[in-house]
Amino acid sequence: MSLIPATILTGFLGSGKTTLLKRVLSEAHGQKIAVIENEFGEENIDNDILVTETKEQIVQMSNGCICCTIREDLRSTLQLLAAKKRKGMLDFDRVVIETTGLADPGPVAQTFFMDDEIAESYLLDSILTLVDAKHADKQLDDRQEARRQVGFADQIFISKTDLVGKDEVDALVHRLKHMNPRAPQQQVHFGEVPLKSVFDLRGFNLNAKLDIDPDFLKEDEHDHHHGHDHDHEHGEHCDHPHHHAHDDDVKSFVFRSERAFDPMKLEDFLGAIVNIYGPRMLRYKGVLNMKGTERKVIFQGVHQLMGSDLGPQWGEGEQRLSKMVFIGIDLPRDIFLQGLEQCLV
Repeated sequence: MSLIPATILTGFLGSGKTTLLKRVLSEAHGQKIAVIENEFGEENIDNDILVTETKEQIVQMSNGCICCTIREDLRSTLQLLAAKKRKGMLDFDRVVIETTGLADPGPVAQTFFMDDEIAESYLLDSILTLVDAKHADKQLDDRQEARRQVGFADQIFISKTDLVGKDEVDALVHRLKHMNPRAPQQQVHFGEVPLKSVFDLRGFNLNAKLDIDPDFLKEDEHDHHHGHDHDHEHGEHCDHPHHHAHDDDVKSFVFRSERAFDPMKLEDFLGAIVNIYGPRMLRYKGVLNMKGTERKVIFQGVHQLMGSDLGPQWGEGEQRLSKMVFIGIDLPRDIFLQGLEQCLV
């Protein structure tokens, strides 16, 4: 049986997750989706669609979608669903897990890698984060969970942009980009997102693409030599003066080098930093030029979990450039960059 794709949907209260879910659940898109509500007594989708009093944990809907509210842990719910699917008792094509507005998506993502049984049934496709343009600034200022959700995202949807001015939206886009330059951002109306933007995004694929927002790299250029966070040193280069107001603890930085990595040194160094900073490392990914192989080496991780793979061969005449992006909470940029520098051949 092929793996069941899973999507983690996260975002702060009021950002439109329920609207998005209702659409996914009620639209006739020909896909059978199991939605797992990982809620803790918040307002949730049940009130409209499901009768919450039922003892039955899994409710089948008329269009073939399935809804369940987690009463035990995520792992047992996923196992139960996969077992019922194998036995032909339930029919669904994919799973969407909605985390609560205050949840850290990290442990949910880790479930898919840590647990062999889950890993044999499911493939984690991506983490989607909904951001409410009207309240985002305050939420990001006040709540680390909101910042973490942004750091984890493979794709960011910004809702309610019609309620704020263009300058505010631009400032928010810029702010989110500094926190997470690898997640594309899309502005959506009331959580109404075309399904192709929601599913099969392959955010966790170890593929040879490392999409980092090009503007972010440009800004990184003239800042490369100072070390510190690139919020202080822009001076005249930065056409976004309003952005200096935020010094978020969730930040990202990029390491690039044309020299090859020494595999042993790099493995030791990454092992050491993941050991120390793992809980503060949200997402990281790299496409690396490694001594001793003609192929690209692709690596990525969530918290302490790190995986790597051999990718395609470097093309003839293609510049062999290692690129890595780290997204985390107050990570010591200088230690990372200097350490990586020392792992080069």
